[in-house]
Amino acid sequence: MEDAVKVGLGFMVKGGEKFDFYGVYDGHGGSGVAEECKERLHKVLVEEIVVEEGGNGIDWGRTMKRSFEKMDEEVSRGRLGEEMVGSTAVVAVVGNGKVVVANCGDSRAVLSRGGVAVALSFDHKVPFAKPERPVELERIEAAGGRVINWNGNRVLGVLATSRSIGDGYLKPFVICKPEVNIRELTDGDEFLILASDGLWDVVSNKVACQVVRKCLNSQVRRKSIAIVDGNRNRAAGAAAVLVELAMARGSKDNISVIVVELNKT
Repeated sequence: MEDAVKVGLGFMVKGGEKFDFYGVYDGHGGSGVAEECKERLHKVLVEEIVVEEGGNGIDWGRTMKRSFEKMDEEVSRGRLGEEMVGSTAVVAVVGNGKVVVANCGDSRAVLSRGGVAVALSFDHKVPFAKPERPVELERIEAAGGRVINWNGNRVLGVLATSRSIGDGYLKPFVICKPEVNIRELTDGDEFLILASDGLWDVVSNKVACQVVRKCLNSQVRRKSIAIVDGNRNRAAGAAAVLVELAMARGSKDNISVIVVELNKT
């Protein structure tokens, strides 16, 4: 198991507003980088906060990019002999009426808005998830790299994702720059799902949201429902159901899932 998961409720308070942090890290070549991201990325985020010009709030695009770059520098520093260890990262910050998602790799964040599954991240997967977006392949080739079919399409025949934290031996072809998506929350926003590709390889965004909605509406019950602080935690139960569904559908990869209810105080 090379995945790592982080939930930081109230990890930051800015301008009197409380923010929550959620992160899923899918390691490869070992669990070291994923574990370091779990311990550090949310802290780095606080350290790297950039305020927008005019002081109108946090510049989330610049803040996320700087934080991922610093995290990449940290895991690369002093890791002699571990250049082949890396991790994808999909993180979400919820607070002040917004959800901010930053993704680097092939983990994914999906929002259920008014009963419709809305993807909040783009998979940096090889072959690329959206053929109409050849940007990743063009970037790799422009840097002198190649995508080679070696037991599946991979960067230099090695890695099946084109962005990650770590993986020093594949730079500059594999980069740590995240894509950032900022959404204003609405009354129709129900929940957020973050998961590693062990789920998304076998379960679609639409089906995942349908399953979670049924769990949150008590239409699906597990024999063992998660207990958190003495309360029955429907969101954790829904996440566990998604993991079990992925396993039942034959997923052979590590599977990590976070479900966040957005319409609860």
